[in-house]
Amino acid sequence: MLRLLVLMLLAAPTLAADYAPDYAMVRPNTPLSFPKDHGAHPDFRTEWWYATGWLKTAAGKDLGFQITFFRTSTGLDSKNPSAFTPHQIIFAHAALSDPKHGKLKHAQRIARAGFGLAETKTTDMTLTLDDWTLTRQKNGQFHAKAKGQDFALNLTLTPTQPLIQQGQNGYSQKGPNPLEASHYYTIPQLKVTGQITRNQKPEPITGTAWLDREWSSNLLNKNAAGWDWLGLNMDDGSALTLFQMRHKNGSKLWAGGSYRPKNGPLTILKPEDITFRPGKAWHSPRTGATYPIAPILEINLPTGRRRLPVKPLMADQELDSRKGGGPVYWEGAVTVPGGRGYLEMTGYLTPLKM
Repeated sequence: MLRLLVLMLLAAPTLAADYAPDYAMVRPNTPLSFPKDHGAHPDFRTEWWYATGWLKTAAGKDLGFQITFFRTSTGLDSKNPSAFTPHQIIFAHAALSDPKHGKLKHAQRIARAGFGLAETKTTDMTLTLDDWTLTRQKNGQFHAKAKGQDFALNLTLTPTQPLIQQGQNGYSQKGPNPLEASHYYTIPQLKVTGQITRNQKPEPITGTAWLDREWSSNLLNKNAAGWDWLGLNMDDGSALTLFQMRHKNGSKLWAGGSYRPKNGPLTILKPEDITFRPGKAWHSPRTGATYPIAPILEINLPTGRRRLPVKPLMADQELDSRKGGGPVYWEGAVTVPGGRGYLEMTGYLTPLKM
C-alpha cells in the first residue's frame, strides 16, 4: 500500500481537493479483465506492481527481496502535445534484506513516461524504467530485473495458483467512505528462480514470492496516520492478506484482507476480523522512527480464531525514500508459525500526508 502513497505524494502539488474528480474512480461491481488488467490504467491517479518474497541461496542462506514499479498521473494538461510534458511519472525501487549485511540494500529509479526509457503498456504487464523491467511472458511467468550499486536481481516468478481478487471481486475498501478504495488483486505462492549478484558475484537462488496489483484515485482517509500490511505465503499452500489503516490517535480506522486455503474457497476478512497488537518495537538510529516489528495478529478465520506472532528476518528493514519523493517506512521479510511473507508499516515517523 505504500506503493500507492509514494505516487500520490509525487502528484500532490497538483491535487487540492479531498477527492480527484478529474480521475477515474474505483467503483464496486467493476469486473476485472485479464490480461488487460495486468497492464497500466492511466485514467486512474496512480497504481503499482509490487513483488516481494523470500530467496534461498545455494549455500542455504535466507534473503528477502522487493521489486516495485509505480505509475502516477501528474494531473497536467493532457492536451499539451509536447513529449516533454510529464503527464505520467514512472517510479521504481528494489531492496534486498540480507541478515549478514544487517540493513536493507536499496536502489530506486524515477522518470517521466516516454522516450522509450520509461514505459508501461495497457494491454498486459510490460514495464520499463531504464534498465529495470517487469514483464509477464506469454507462458504466464513474470520476469523482474533491477539493480543497485552493490546488488542486482534477475528473477523469474512462476504462478502455482490462480490470482486472488481482493475485497468484493477486486473492489477493496480502504476506509469508512466507499470512495476510499482500490482495485486490487494478488498472486500468492509464486515459485522463484533466477540469480542475485552481490559484490559483483552472481549466484543462483530459489524461493517463493507474492505479487500485488492495485490502482486507485483516492485511498487515504484524512484521519489516517498510516497503515500496516502483511502478505503471507503459508507452508500448507494457503495465502493470507491482512491490512489495517491506523487513525492518528493510534486506533484502528479500517481493516481488511483475505484468506484462501490451497484448494478451498476465498474468505474475505472484515474490519472486525483483524486485530494488530504492537509486540516488540525497534527504534531506527537513522530517522528516529519506532516500529512494532514483531506484531501479534489475531484473526477470525473459517476454522476459528487464530493468533499469529510475527518475527522479522532482521530488525533493520527501514527504507528511507525521501530522496526520491517518498516517505520513510519499514518493509521487510517476516515469518509466522507455518508461513513467511512481507510486512509493511507506514506513518510511524510522521503521519502520512497527501
